[in-house]
Amino acid sequence: QVQLVESGGGLVQAGGSLRLSCAASGGTFSTYTMGWFRQAPGKEREFVAALNRSGGKIYYAEFVKGRFTISRDNAKNTVYLQMNSLKPEDTAVYYCAADWTSRGSRVVLTADEYDYWGQGTQVTVSS
Repeated sequence: QVQLVESGGGLVQAGGSLRLSCAASGGTFSTYTMGWFRQAPGKEREFVAALNRSGGKIYYAEFVKGRFTISRDNAKNTVYLQMNSLKPEDTAVYYCAADWTSRGSRVVLTADEYDYWGQGTQVTVSS
């Protein structure tokens, strides 16, 4: 059973930065596609970014392009989300997810395709 634990959330002013981490255990991290999603109060969970097992294929939601960077360190079993130029509308619970089914061969954009989820970390951006 794969376990994912997010960290790095918090309260930041608009224009600031945060770096989220997601540590994986219980599986072969290097074979998973990894993704970040977020869910704001009263809204559905939405895709933020994802990358394949090598990190060579990356995809971002339009609303974070140029501001967020997803990366992974397979030696540390960790995926990161560097968030810069944060806006109040980025306020949400951020979740990392792992997809094993694709064997990490492609980027996965839909939540339903992910097999494992973390518990989430709160990001609050004040104006």
